Amino acid sequence: MRAFLIVASLLVMAMVMVVAAGVVGWFTRTRGESGAPEGSLSAPAQLERPAINLPGRTTQAPFSDAILVGDTLYLSGRLGMDPETGQLPAEPQQEARNVLDQIRSVLEEAGMTMDDLVSVQVFCSDVAYYADFNAVYTSYFTRDPPTRAFVGAGTLLRGARFEVMGIAVRRS
Repeated sequence: MRAFLIVASLLVMAMVMVVAAGVVGWFTRTRGESGAPEGSLSAPAQLERPAINLPGRTTQAPFSDAILVGDTLYLSGRLGMDPETGQLPAEPQQEARNVLDQIRSVLEEAGMTMDDLVSVQVFCSDVAYYADFNAVYTSYFTRDPPTRAFVGAGTLLRGARFEVMGIAVRRS
């Protein structure tokens, strides 16, 4: 059942990303080759999709830290490894701080803040850590927190307790 919920969550996130990219492209206002006046709707524009990676990234993972499409940033899942040792901390609250610090670093690399997050998904190896995660999570926002799913996922990569991914939209 857990595997089904994880797959379903990932499929929903993928569909949201595809729809959001299409809507942003469709409503991009440009002066088309047809000579249509500026501000009129034109065919879907090809938006740039730069990868946002933290400086000094050493991993050869087959994904980027984030992808920026227009003003929307799609953040890959992050684990809460200790940045100095590469190991998991003994305490779940420290692991939560580590993973949220990494999310914040990727957002800052894109010129955003934690308050630009609109959706967060937290995959947790054991939902018994829910209170530990929340004790840290709330301190990362100065405005209303984003929408969030907290999913009991079973075993995570490298024995992590938490994996966090999200979507952010740059505020005007």
